[in-house]
Amino acid sequence: MTHAVPTELLADRLRRAGEVAAAQGDDVLFVTPGTDLRYLIDHSGESHERLTCLVLPAAGHRAPPALVVPRLEAPGFAGVPLEELGIEVLTWTDGEDPYLLVSDLAGGPTRMAVADGMPAHHVFGLRDAFPDVRQTLAGPVLRELRMRKDAAEIAQLREAGAAIDRVHARMGELLKPGRTEAQVGADIAAAIVAEGHTEAAFVIVGSGPNGASPHHDVSDRVIEPGDVVVIDIGGPLASGYNSDCTRTYAVGGEPAKSVADTYAVLQEAQERSVRSVRPGVTAQSVDDAAREPITEAGFGAQFVHRTGHGIGLDVHEEPYIVGGNSLTLEPGMAFSVEPGIYLDGEWGARIEDIVVVTETGAERLNNGPRDLVVL
Repeated sequence: MTHAVPTELLADRLRRAGEVAAAQGDDVLFVTPGTDLRYLIDHSGESHERLTCLVLPAAGHRAPPALVVPRLEAPGFAGVPLEELGIEVLTWTDGEDPYLLVSDLAGGPTRMAVADGMPAHHVFGLRDAFPDVRQTLAGPVLRELRMRKDAAEIAQLREAGAAIDRVHARMGELLKPGRTEAQVGADIAAAIVAEGHTEAAFVIVGSGPNGASPHHDVSDRVIEPGDVVVIDIGGPLASGYNSDCTRTYAVGGEPAKSVADTYAVLQEAQERSVRSVRPGVTAQSVDDAAREPITEAGFGAQFVHRTGHGIGLDVHEEPYIVGGNSLTLEPGMAFSVEPGIYLDGEWGARIEDIVVVTETGAERLNNGPRDLVVL
């Protein structure tokens, strides 16, 4: 992995993580490979049965910052500015107990926070090494940083949004009657890479009745003239930041009036929800803005999921745009707005844009047509 994030920005993230940890009563954070580690040191590492772990003390705690890594994995971190960041590298070899090595480093904590995605066998290994220490999750610390995107992160998300828009713009050449969902999906996956992503993280081609299943994937169903087709696609750029965009298409001719009328309700709901986004409102209020027109039109029971999810190094991360979430939106928060209407056994539709909260409202990062596009 090439080093791309400026060292001073990584140093600031590490410092702020330590400050938030201290404010939340944690003494030390233990971060294993994954997107949390990538956020902090610009390297995600590899997660396997051998322990790799960043030991990050809370502000004021006496433990030194350190990266504990298997000796055979250490060369993979050569491009990371660990020395400049003040992080000592400590290696271990097979036959040694890495959890005891971590406990020797940790400075006698009373409360330690482990990464949300840490494999259970590492969680239990650390628990055995710290039998009298309270174990909590590091998610509440790291999400405070990760869900507030800086200008560089927003620029990456903007680039990802433009890249996936280009894939949707090619749907006329890919999505045709007589092809199976799987055939269309394979071509879309190739287009996602061709338009600048490192891979296709997911490709949903939900045609006809399959469109009524929000997370359908693809199948061998042949797309027929008159089908309504939900296309939900995305993937990461080389930077690790992800795209995610859904559009709904009518294949082989104009849709029935009932389809067009229902889709108009969905389009209005998505528009209202995006317009409601601004600093100071709650995540729940954005969900409410999408849900109200759909419910008023009689389709409330057919909108079966939350309105949105945060996005960044993970496709799904904080903040979640869902009923009951009283989180106040702030500039830099980025998330999807994706209401849907799903008519079991018939068809479904969803419209999804990524938005980022600005100082005065919201910026859409997807800008392709939101109409029911007829192919």
